[in-house]
Amino acid sequence: MAIPLNVAVVSIVLATGLSAHNAVFAAPTATASATPRSIIQKIEKDNPQLSIAALLAGVRAYDHLRLQGKDKQQQLTIVNFNRPSNEKRLWVINMKNGNTEYFTYVAHGQNSGLNVAKHFSNQPNSHESSIGVYLTGKTYYGRGGHSMRLRGLDKGFNSNAFTRDIVMHPAWYVSQTFAEQYGRIGRTYGCFGISKAIAQKIISTIKDGTVMVAYYPSEKWLASSQYEQLL
Repeated sequence: MAIPLNVAVVSIVLATGLSAHNAVFAAPTATASATPRSIIQKIEKDNPQLSIAALLAGVRAYDHLRLQGKDKQQQLTIVNFNRPSNEKRLWVINMKNGNTEYFTYVAHGQNSGLNVAKHFSNQPNSHESSIGVYLTGKTYYGRGGHSMRLRGLDKGFNSNAFTRDIVMHPAWYVSQTFAEQYGRIGRTYGCFGISKAIAQKIISTIKDGTVMVAYYPSEKWLASSQYEQLL
């Protein structure tokens, strides 16, 4: 049985030592236009591996962008970079009904860390991942296969993603087999590398203007992103 949302939020605040200021950011949105509590609770119940903090960061961004007329497809992708790469940490969620459509592995940048991502950058040639809120873009056929461009919306955190060619693409080194053999999956130059076996399906589901949030418990990002404030 899932822990009630308000109890879980309090537990996270206490366990992680978040300040009272940042405890506000861990609270669910509560306006008429926000995602219904029932949807959030269903996502929580179906995904015990998805932390409440990452889930609510995704929902906050989704709510903001939906109010701006974005993401008419009602798909939300959450990447939790606070989990190691040898664990699944990418979720694709249908926000119409709360169903989880994909839960899988995703690679981070080679200079962000080995198995655990600890360093993030918005700078060209850093070979680090970028946290923040994204909108998905058009697809194209790249060296790895069916790939998708991304637009970073958080200035100073991922706003250079497009010019850095930070994309989502298939990667042969992203799989459960690779993770079990090496204790981690492979790394990218900052892109979101996903399994070749399901890359085309995922990209086809979330392409063309859906919301994606690359989460990490950065107080600076959570406090400064316009998409992470309560409505």
